[in-house]
Amino acid sequence: MATTAGRPSRVAKLPPRERILDAAEELFQGEGIRRVGVQAIAEKAETTKMAIYRHFETKDALVAEWLRIVAADYQAAFDRVEAEHPGRPEEQILGLARFIAEGLPGISYRGCPFINSLAELPDRAHPARQVIERHKALQTRRLVAMCAAAGLPDPGQAAAEITFALEGAQVSTQNGSVDRVGERLMTIVEGIVDRHRGR
Repeated sequence: MATTAGRPSRVAKLPPRERILDAAEELFQGEGIRRVGVQAIAEKAETTKMAIYRHFETKDALVAEWLRIVAADYQAAFDRVEAEHPGRPEEQILGLARFIAEGLPGISYRGCPFINSLAELPDRAHPARQVIERHKALQTRRLVAMCAAAGLPDPGQAAAEITFALEGAQVSTQNGSVDRVGERLMTIVEGIVDRHRGR
């Protein structure tokens, strides 16, 4: 086990399951799901393949659990903007857009975990792909509800346009095709809300 100046490494201080998930996240994000094997995850987590299989029945199950954690972080962003702007759905929508805009620098070099994973998981029955699809469906329902609460006449259409803007901003950041993406994203989302309110 790796040490620093005779002390256990930071990785070694974490519980085994957390070490495995942290290692998997770093490797999946940096190298892709298909290219990363269980042995590489074990080495990164300073554990063994056998230990990984004690916590996760298969590599697919590990991928799905990693994406569940990522999805929970995004859903927590909805919770935060609702708590920060109670009874002000328009501010909640803009707060959600701001959350995405502020996360764009990380995407610029690692990419969106959902977009990257979908590209590697063409099988709709794959458990990790199902995690993504359920997350995206829930995200859409919550955004439609915000648009309805904001009094937008066609909340489904408004939510679709906002979703296209949010996801398009992530792709454009990843491929470097547009500058000042966060700033432009906020302007676009504000414009969508204003237009749907007829202002």
